[in-house]
Amino acid sequence: MCGICGIASAREPVDERRLREMAQALYHRGPDSEGTHLTERVGIAARRLAIIDVAGGDQPIANEDGTVVVVQNGEIYNYRELMLELERAGHRFRTRCDTEVLVHGYEQWGAKLWERLRGMFAVAVWDERHRRLVLARDRFGIKPLAYRHTGGELAFASELDALPHGDVDLDALEAFLAFNSVPAPLSIFVDIRKLPPGHTLTWTDGAVELARFARTGPLPARHGEDEAELVEECRARLRDSVRAHLVADVPVGVLLSGGVDSGALAALAAEESSERLRTFSIGFGEASFDELPGARAVASRYDTLHRELTLRPDAALLLPALAAAFDEPFADSSALPTYLVSKLAAEDVKVALSGEGSDELFGGYYTYVADLLAERFGGVAAAARPLAERLPTSTRRVSFDYKAKRFTRAAHLPPLERHHGWKEIFSADARAELTGRRSAFDPLTAHRERFAETEGHELLTRLQDVDFGLYLVDDLLTKTDRASMAWSLEARVPFMDTVVANFAFSLPVRHKVRGLSKKRLLRKAVEPLLPHEVVHGRKRGFSIPAAAWLRGDLEPFARETLSPETVRRQGFFRPEAVTRLLDTHVAGREDLSRQLWGLLAFTLWHEHHVEGIDRGVPLEAVAS
Repeated sequence: MCGICGIASAREPVDERRLREMAQALYHRGPDSEGTHLTERVGIAARRLAIIDVAGGDQPIANEDGTVVVVQNGEIYNYRELMLELERAGHRFRTRCDTEVLVHGYEQWGAKLWERLRGMFAVAVWDERHRRLVLARDRFGIKPLAYRHTGGELAFASELDALPHGDVDLDALEAFLAFNSVPAPLSIFVDIRKLPPGHTLTWTDGAVELARFARTGPLPARHGEDEAELVEECRARLRDSVRAHLVADVPVGVLLSGGVDSGALAALAAEESSERLRTFSIGFGEASFDELPGARAVASRYDTLHRELTLRPDAALLLPALAAAFDEPFADSSALPTYLVSKLAAEDVKVALSGEGSDELFGGYYTYVADLLAERFGGVAAAARPLAERLPTSTRRVSFDYKAKRFTRAAHLPPLERHHGWKEIFSADARAELTGRRSAFDPLTAHRERFAETEGHELLTRLQDVDFGLYLVDDLLTKTDRASMAWSLEARVPFMDTVVANFAFSLPVRHKVRGLSKKRLLRKAVEPLLPHEVVHGRKRGFSIPAAAWLRGDLEPFARETLSPETVRRQGFFRPEAVTRLLDTHVAGREDLSRQLWGLLAFTLWHEHHVEGIDRGVPLEAVAS
């Protein structure tokens, strides 16, 4: 695991000091060592977090004559098999590091290399013979890679903070207000873009070319197969992935939320590991949000070395630190517990497994239940909207009134718009009210394009694919990467593996969601591994009690951060609209916590990354 960066210039020599400053901005991603490779027109660098071949795997790594040089952020889980194949083809290795497989693999297979890799990666290859720089990002988008191409110069980095930038991109801001994150290829800055998953970017003499090399998504459905055999296959595939993700020369732990996904990873990792497994959990004082009992049950069953942390309402005062850790505005409130559990884990291990991807693959969201219900009862639901809107706002977790209002508001829309409508943060009308302008940019364009690619598959499978390729990449995987790497912790995601993903995408919908039952086949597959209350308990996710916090201990902080003076100074939102949202939420007239969290996230991000304002809070003040 590393932070990587580089510069390729068609006109001027590369400034070594600038390259080293870019690498230094990524120090937290790789505190163990730094390396650079510099020619007159190209420079690449890496900050390394040593995981495999700790002593011999420093980067960059070159071939025998120095004509192919590679830096990598990530891990290649099938590197041993590829190494044997390359050695049989005549290549000679000087390390036992997975990154060197990329060097000789590029020599042997060229652009076909990327299709052969099992793992998570963002890679840069300098090909001296052909005078080209190749960037590649894994098919799932687990590892980030951003770039800036201007005036014949290409600069790239694992995070935006290492790149020069221009103004805030208003289209990206529009997308952020809709989704709570900025979707690729957009970035929050007008002159920086993110390489999409499964793509390469090739720079040659100042020109760049993008190409897609892989797309994970729906496969022909396996109708008619025996469910019991599918259950066994699912468990075997997940075990195979966990075994591969445990490959490391340093200790590996599990971020244990207390749900089915991370519980299954912990169970399999405990069975496959030769050492006592370490697990890490976050809890809340609010019982309806707290998953510590489930996490403790799993930890007890497998006798793990278990540590946990309980968040108090004033933990949200860490929002400035969280905004500093994210290179773009990011408003998924589950980033806060992810950030803190990553810190907890980093005190004991350098690698931790995490459960991202399971819900999108196996059908774990209530929105998927709603998608199927709307196909049958959408007209009735739309007619019931006036009644649902009169329901009083509850302070409970994700309450019935909240679900009913969101369901009836979107039930009459076409499938993709309906699916997004249940998840959107600010609607187009709300965005216009907030910003004082109505943009011609449509944040759903990328969703429509991906949805169109899966014509002919079952509807819910198509909607899962949209979530898998967009929401998962730009929200959940971004959250896990930035929150973990802020503490120099490598997070691995075993569900995001072709062995598991291709299986899940071949399952008919009935094995994933039926009636009100979600993740049907996965639950059956992991049932022998987990306590009954974990397998059959209510899904909580990794969310925080933001609605209650914003009406209580966090309200003064929110009012100070979103003051009319601050909002006016930054110039993106109408102060009176922001204040009205806050007043409405605090008064209990409507749950606007997701919208307010988004505004807090953007305001604090802009303060730190654009205005240079730093306000930190010590961790010990907010967690115990």
